[in-house]
Amino acid sequence: MADGEMEIDSAPAAAGRNESEMQTHAKATAVRSIEGWIIIVTNVHEEADEETLQDKFGEYGEIKNLHLNLDRRSGYVKGYALIEYATLEEARAAIDGAHGTKMLEQTVSVDFAFVRPPPGQGKGSRGSRVGGGRRGRSRSRSPDPKDRED
Repeated sequence: MADGEMEIDSAPAAAGRNESEMQTHAKATAVRSIEGWIIIVTNVHEEADEETLQDKFGEYGEIKNLHLNLDRRSGYVKGYALIEYATLEEARAAIDGAHGTKMLEQTVSVDFAFVRPPPGQGKGSRGSRVGGGRRGRSRSRSPDPKDRED
């Protein structure tokens, strides 16, 4: 494989998976990132650290990557973390096992970070568009270069 090429999962490979394993709490379908399955943990206590998350989520599988973003001014955790697992099964186990549990006296929510919208909420039904939803009005065109006077 050349340096510029990436290996990407094809749609038929994902179709062989159990769809219920890939469902989020909102019934959207989870999507794999380039290297693995990423979950988002919300309502993380401001004094939590990477070791706390590693201890809690390491029991569900090998953590490939962990991001715990800090607020620049206060130095405290922003309230969420992103955790990457190599397999769907590990990510699903973490979601099922840790969603709604306590971590440092706060109840955390856990779900897939990257999802496809639920059926019926795809391309055709984008409710809020930037620009105020100009459905009846067409956009103005740029002037044609051959019509310009030099």
